[in-house]
Amino acid sequence: MARTKIEQHALTRAELLRQGRRIFSTAGYADAATEDIVRQAGLTRGALYYHFRDKRALFEAVVEDVAREMADKIDAAALPAKSAFDGLMLGTHAFLDACLDPATRRIYLVDAPSVLGWHRWREIDGRHGMRTLRIGVEAVLAERPDRALSTEPLAYLLSGALNEAAMWLHEATDESVARREIDRMLLLLFERLFDGRKAR
Repeated sequence: MARTKIEQHALTRAELLRQGRRIFSTAGYADAATEDIVRQAGLTRGALYYHFRDKRALFEAVVEDVAREMADKIDAAALPAKSAFDGLMLGTHAFLDACLDPATRRIYLVDAPSVLGWHRWREIDGRHGMRTLRIGVEAVLAERPDRALSTEPLAYLLSGALNEAAMWLHEATDESVARREIDRMLLLLFERLFDGRKAR
C-alpha cells in the first residue's frame, strides 16, 4: 500500500534523526557533516533542509529525543517502587545508567550545553530530566515532610550533582568501582537529606 505524504515525511524525519544521532555521537557536533548524515540516510540535502533549518536545528531535535528517552527510562525505573524515596533512588540510578552510554553522554551532557547554550539546554532538560527529578523530590517531601526543604532549589542542586557524577563516572579509571561508590554515596546523601525523623 502506498504511503501518504504525511507518512513519508514522518519516515524521512525519523531517518534523519536516527542518522544524525549516530553521527553526532561518534564524530561530535563540530565534526559532524550534514553531507554524511544525508548520505547515510539515503536522502538529499533538500530533504534535510525541508525538515530542519540547519545542522544546529537537527542537533536540537536529536537532543530533545535523547532527553525524552532518558526521562522515559527514569519514569519506568521509578514506577514499581514501593515508596517515593525508593522511586527517587531508582530514578537516579536510571539516569546514571543512561549517562554511561557514550552516545547519550556526548550528545546530552557534553555537546548540547555548548552548542545550544545553557539557557536552551536547561529548557529542554526542564521538560524531561528535571521534570522527573522535581516530581521525585516533591513526592519524597510529601512522604517525609520537612519544612526546611524546598522542592525547586533542591531539585536543581541535585540535578547539578547528578550531572557531575555522570561525568566523573565517565572519567574514572575503573567505572564499575566508581559506580558502586557513587551509588553508596547517593544512598547516604539521600538518607541524611530526607531524614523523616527530622520532620517539622
